[in-house]
Amino acid sequence: MNDARPPRQALRTLPAQKRIALIAHDGKKSELLEWAERWQETLRQHHLMGTGTTAGRLTQQLGLTVEGLMSGPLGGDQQIGARIAEQKLDILVFFWDPFAPQPHDPDVKALLRLATLWNVPVANNAASADFLLSSPYLSERYDMSIPDANAWASARV
Repeated sequence: MNDARPPRQALRTLPAQKRIALIAHDGKKSELLEWAERWQETLRQHHLMGTGTTAGRLTQQLGLTVEGLMSGPLGGDQQIGARIAEQKLDILVFFWDPFAPQPHDPDVKALLRLATLWNVPVANNAASADFLLSSPYLSERYDMSIPDANAWASARV
């Protein structure tokens, strides 16, 4: 096998109601909450999930229904990554803190790697999240190319 990359030839259709992960490092939680407050009516139309404290604060402070996963350092980032690999996540909103080193930096890198590999739209700050949530594709079905994992696995045998 010469090419270690799976061919991007499979098609995935995102549903009109998106599955959106909302994650923020401690230094960015307030910023994510401010952003989510501006977009809460739009966010209510989708299935939301989040890691640890972020999910709890979105629920408590904004009344959003957010499926709570583990805290990032306790495996929450990996849970989100698993949802991406299983094609059970459509959009990742991850306000990460560029000024604070994280003990789980390898997990964060793995999460972003999976999002890139599986062609999941990612927002890392309020501006990019505004662009994602204001897209006409947000509330429509959307066809996108993803790696053909089965063909790739078969070719590696």
